[in-house]
Amino acid sequence: MKNKWLCLFFSLGLVVQGGVAQENPVKMWYDEPSDDWMKSLPIGNGRLSGMVFGGVEKEKVAFNEITLWSGQQDAGQEKPFGKEALRNIQQLFLDGKLEEGNAQASEQLVGVPNSFGTHVPFGDIELAFAQGNRTVENYIRTLNLAKGIASVSYRQDGVTYNREYFCSNPANVLVIRLSASEKGKQNFEVGLNVLRKSAVTTDKNTISFSGQVDFPTFGPGGVHFYGGIKVLAEGGSIRQNKESLSVENADEVVLIADLRTDFVPGDMEEMTSSALNGAEKKGFDTLKQEHETDFGRLFNRVALSLGEGKNEMATDERLKLLKEGNEDPDLIALFFQYGRYLLISASRENSPLPANLQGIWNDNLACNMQWSCDYHLDINTQQNYWAANVCNLSECNVPLFDYIGALAEAGTKTAKTVYGCEGWVAHTMANVWGFTAPGWGTGWGLHPTGGAWLASHLWDYYRFTNDEVFLLRAYPVLKQSALFFLDYMIEDPNSGYLMTGPSTSPENAFLLDGKQLSLSMMPTCDRVIVYEILNACQNASELLQVDEEFRGRVIDAIDRLPPFKIGKYGQVQEWQEDYEEAVPNHRHTSHLLALYPYSQISLDDTPELAKAAAVSIDRRLNAADWEDVEWSRANMINFFARLKDSKKAYGSVLGLINELSRENMLTISPKGIAGAPTDIFVFDGNEAGTAGIAEMLLQSHEEYAELLPCLPEEWSSGSYKGLCARGGFQIDLSWNDKAVKHALVTAKVNNTLKLKLPERTGHEKYYKNKKQIDPILLPYGIVRIDLQKGDIFEVTYD
Repeated sequence: MKNKWLCLFFSLGLVVQGGVAQENPVKMWYDEPSDDWMKSLPIGNGRLSGMVFGGVEKEKVAFNEITLWSGQQDAGQEKPFGKEALRNIQQLFLDGKLEEGNAQASEQLVGVPNSFGTHVPFGDIELAFAQGNRTVENYIRTLNLAKGIASVSYRQDGVTYNREYFCSNPANVLVIRLSASEKGKQNFEVGLNVLRKSAVTTDKNTISFSGQVDFPTFGPGGVHFYGGIKVLAEGGSIRQNKESLSVENADEVVLIADLRTDFVPGDMEEMTSSALNGAEKKGFDTLKQEHETDFGRLFNRVALSLGEGKNEMATDERLKLLKEGNEDPDLIALFFQYGRYLLISASRENSPLPANLQGIWNDNLACNMQWSCDYHLDINTQQNYWAANVCNLSECNVPLFDYIGALAEAGTKTAKTVYGCEGWVAHTMANVWGFTAPGWGTGWGLHPTGGAWLASHLWDYYRFTNDEVFLLRAYPVLKQSALFFLDYMIEDPNSGYLMTGPSTSPENAFLLDGKQLSLSMMPTCDRVIVYEILNACQNASELLQVDEEFRGRVIDAIDRLPPFKIGKYGQVQEWQEDYEEAVPNHRHTSHLLALYPYSQISLDDTPELAKAAAVSIDRRLNAADWEDVEWSRANMINFFARLKDSKKAYGSVLGLINELSRENMLTISPKGIAGAPTDIFVFDGNEAGTAGIAEMLLQSHEEYAELLPCLPEEWSSGSYKGLCARGGFQIDLSWNDKAVKHALVTAKVNNTLKLKLPERTGHEKYYKNKKQIDPILLPYGIVRIDLQKGDIFEVTYD
């Protein structure tokens, strides 16, 4: 399923960014072991993952791999429908027969989840220590975000015990080292608590395990897997048990673990053995050095300071104080960097799959929920990658782009079978087996613009990098998505506009004659996404100087899309008609994609629509029992940032951290929402929250980059280094009392910079490559200057 052509070409065309040193260690730390998955610390290398609990008598590391999936490929996922039937049902809706159309679509425009599957957890690596119940002193459990290393240290009977944990991308293994201040103190048993049916064996110093995923909740099938744990001891001895190994009186012990599945072609046992043996030959010091260099190469590109911190206090205690109303801007900066840390850990250039609903970690909860642990294309997967470009982690997009290529391939069959159309389409829920059909419930699953929304990330990457080599490879995927809509849409004879549908505004419903309906023609979110794909194709074809005839079709279609509408409450309408919302407190606000992540609604260009968007948001937030979950709250940060409402944006940052994050700062869908029996980790809140904080500090969706567009009072002084703006620019900034003191822009490509400053006093000094200059001064505080790749433009204030 892996689409190597895009990954390879992307890697060749990658814009490499420079690194910046972190001014202070970026760490999370705790003074006791974790007794809950939501208190443990995540590590990962883009394929393998671990959750470190840090126990003293018994250590547990939840171990997993990104391709550990149930399910299988399914040729019968689509119900054949066809172009003639599509036109007939569209006509029902155009004739105003919405109830009849909804009933027909609910029977015929649904997918068949015969073997959809889900990502599942493997289980735990367990270490049982022969230390009894002796007193523990000076316990500390730490996650160093800049190094990608978790650690545990404590003192017992005069001996200090240390552990280090990391997942190495260069070596492609999980590594644990256990050491002590005295020799001969390592005594423990290494074993597995496996959640999958496995055959576990031992041979000398290695535990091996193999099996096949069997998780029938979402249908038959599952990958085969194989893995191993190699135990390397200095001094002492290793005793072989049936399914475990016992370490006795060793000075130091290193554990190296790997897990493979047959989702990726190749001999699983040979690949595992090669990785374990290769890591053993390198030795721990080399493994750690290579890992730190590799991880730091990405993490250290961005630094952020928002004010004083309470670093002497454990992270969970800082979170408690923040909830009580105490200010801790440094903790918010830590949350921002944590989002970057998680993305680096979950999505690397060589990852076989992109981050899913839980990144690469899995608490064994989401996969048992009705929504499963998959790829939701109605906002969640998109949010996973919102921070990648602006936060200087463009390489982390690679597995997502590969996955989009795979969806486009599978979605060609869906477009033809379901709609009788050319091009490709994907809907709400997707897996690793090529499921691109409508969902099995139209209220949430008939969302034909889901794949196009995801594909628009290809264009946004280009906008950040101006990488035409990449665009040349991405363009066919964008074009085929556009071709689907050109074929699929129908003209409304009443208005002359082109309309998608029947489709849903995820995952909402409206009232018509007292009845709750989900499907209509051209819900606003469809209009937004179709415009975005068509506009991307128009611009890409012009840049690449190809497809003039196709471009003409695209331009004509754009001109025939319906306009946005403002409803009776002053809100942006979610549907073409001003229907009453069936669920006024609904968590989804898909009609506001035009505000963010896109820029079809903006304060500058469409002020009336921006005001209407604010009304839509206020109506949602003020509705009784608003469904406040991690991704919807993170969404609000970005919305308010675009509206430049710093007070509400900051309030949403606090809401996400205080109410929708746990002790380890992983974001949650809280207990009770959508039937969840407990808090469930969802990756998207961390990533969209990080993107939102960046959006408050730097925006570039207009024709210029704007500094500090939504700065709250609480961040009146601070600095950042390494954030990225569209057009191929990297920006460093410092400010004091909300006034910019120094701005430095590095051009990563040849381009014209337009930079909007928060204020222009006339005392600014401008420099290009250290030489003072006079740039072109435009209205509204914008300066303009032509830059070549590598040029540095600076603004200083006296």
